[in-house]
Amino acid sequence: QVQLVESGGGLVQPGGSLRLSCAASGFTFSVYVMTWYRQAPGKERELVAEIGRTGRYTNYPDSVKGRFTISRDNAKNTVYLQMNNLKPEDTAVYYCNPASTTYWGQGTQVTVSS
Repeated sequence: QVQLVESGGGLVQPGGSLRLSCAASGFTFSVYVMTWYRQAPGKERELVAEIGRTGRYTNYPDSVKGRFTISRDNAKNTVYLQMNNLKPEDTAVYYCNPASTTYWGQGTQVTVSS
């Protein structure tokens, strides 16, 4: 069955960095556009990054553009999210998702606080 296991979250001070990983299994990873979403308490889940099948296409909302970088390793069935210059408003649970599917992992908590 499909499994998505996110990791790498934690507590970080404003201005700090984290690298999230999402290990995928149970589907043909390389044929899917992959995305990262986040959900803060009381807010809707929002898209923060997407990456095309080969990794050449990426897209970000303005809120994270220039600070977040998505990448993927199709040989390892893993998608990454490098997050730099983190801000308190980045605090959320982060999830990876094969685009246009209802597959979700358990998420990884990111907390940005001094």
